[in-house]
Amino acid sequence: MKKLGKLFMALTFAGALLAGCGSNSAAPSQQTAQQPAQQQSATPAPESNSGSTTTSGEPITAVGSTALQPLVEQAAKDFMAKNQGVQIQVQGGGSGTGLSQVASGAATIGNSDIFAEEKKGIPANELVDHKVAVVGMAAAVSPQVKVDNLTKQQLIDIFTGKITNWKEVGGDDMKITLVNRPKSSGTRATFSKFALDGKEEAEGITEDSSGTVRKIIAETPGAIGYLALSYFNDSVKALKLDGVEANAENIATNKYPVWAYEHMYTKGEPTGSAKAFLDFVLSEEVQKKTVTDLGFLPITDMKVERDAEGKVTQK
Repeated sequence: MKKLGKLFMALTFAGALLAGCGSNSAAPSQQTAQQPAQQQSATPAPESNSGSTTTSGEPITAVGSTALQPLVEQAAKDFMAKNQGVQIQVQGGGSGTGLSQVASGAATIGNSDIFAEEKKGIPANELVDHKVAVVGMAAAVSPQVKVDNLTKQQLIDIFTGKITNWKEVGGDDMKITLVNRPKSSGTRATFSKFALDGKEEAEGITEDSSGTVRKIIAETPGAIGYLALSYFNDSVKALKLDGVEANAENIATNKYPVWAYEHMYTKGEPTGSAKAFLDFVLSEEVQKKTVTDLGFLPITDMKVERDAEGKVTQK
């Protein structure tokens, strides 16, 4: 019995030794398996592109002016159809938003109805201006309003709250409802500067989107607002200003003065897909068809030029 007990103890001790050896041999193989993962995580990630460079798979973002939005959306659709793999995201928000977004690097392109120099707080010297079209802007009313023309002074008096009924300007006895854009809007800035001589607008309905402004004007008896010509349709009508119609011929010569350049700003010179897209917007294909079809004027049709201060010179 003593011999059997000693034999059992010997076998137990030997088993423990073997288990210990097996455990030691497993440790190196586990460490080896973990090593590639550690090396991979230590590899630095590639640097992201800055400025207006856009690589394959990285979408171009064009943000800002809702007046310019229909043109950019159509141009983006056509460009993506010709260039598989390029993604362009177009958003509104107003010219102020577009300028601040491109200046901060949050957007590839900032769409604006105004010069960057006109917007306080924007580092205009860091941005590159790409003028892609010209757009006229006009006072818009619903078809129920029996007025087709206003003098500039009448327009100023309406938007500053001095005239509150259409009968005061030859129309029916109907209350005037003002529909404004927010202060970040380039359309508002242009209309205020060239149609209202910079006078402060009275309080009214304020909407961020040109499409929403049009809908409210069309559905509200007696309403008046202002829209880019690209937004006019049968639901609203444009008023003449001092007897002058807002059309391409009158805008090209500055006979009708309420117009603006449509800018697509980039932070620094664009490269890659962003440059290709901007070149496409300025191509004859887009300028001679898409631009005019959507109610804009090609830059080349203008007989005058205007600077950021509003000074007009003959070409």
